Amino acid sequence: MSAPAAGHEFADRPGVSGVAVLVPVKAFHAAKRRLSPALDDRARQELSRRMATAVVRAAGELPVSVVCDDHEVAAWAAEMGAEVIWRPGRGLDGAVADGVAQLAARGVERVIVAHADLPHARDLAWVAAGDGVTLVPDRRDDGTNVACVPARAGFRFSYGPGSFHRHQTEAHRLGLPLRVVREARLGWDVDLPGDLEPPAWLALTRPASEQG
Repeated sequence: MSAPAAGHEFADRPGVSGVAVLVPVKAFHAAKRRLSPALDDRARQELSRRMATAVVRAAGELPVSVVCDDHEVAAWAAEMGAEVIWRPGRGLDGAVADGVAQLAARGVERVIVAHADLPHARDLAWVAAGDGVTLVPDRRDDGTNVACVPARAGFRFSYGPGSFHRHQTEAHRLGLPLRVVREARLGWDVDLPGDLEPPAWLALTRPASEQG
């Protein structure tokens, strides 16, 4: 398949010289299969789209790139005003690494990598504060839901179970300052049926940018 049209010229968008958001998005029809005991295929696809939309909107005024290998996702990203980075067959780690490298080549200094299954995301910009690496783990301190890295640091992404520990180790390998923020809204991802019903207190939790 040929790459889809990007739809928007990223270089003409504000903020390109500073911080950008990169969102890897799996094909909606193939995403979140572990939710099948609770949701049929159509509901699962709709949920995947809604969660990804929430994450893109949480970027606010920051430019957003969506890295994907699915034409439906690419069309959705263009509708959302995001740039499409087409990376078929690269896997999650490779696609994210390619996306960060492409943004770095355009002059972006820091990249916020945010996963697309964070339904309670409201704000991502605060994650870019500081000069080193910022990691926002999932609520189990296992996965890495959001990470901000210097675009040219050569950070090696290693997602999957235990990625939070591996990404901490990678920051130390590169000699970069490391900040870990356990933020309730960004820490709540959706993988299993039990994740579909968040606790009542989460709705009352303010984003980190509003705290203090």
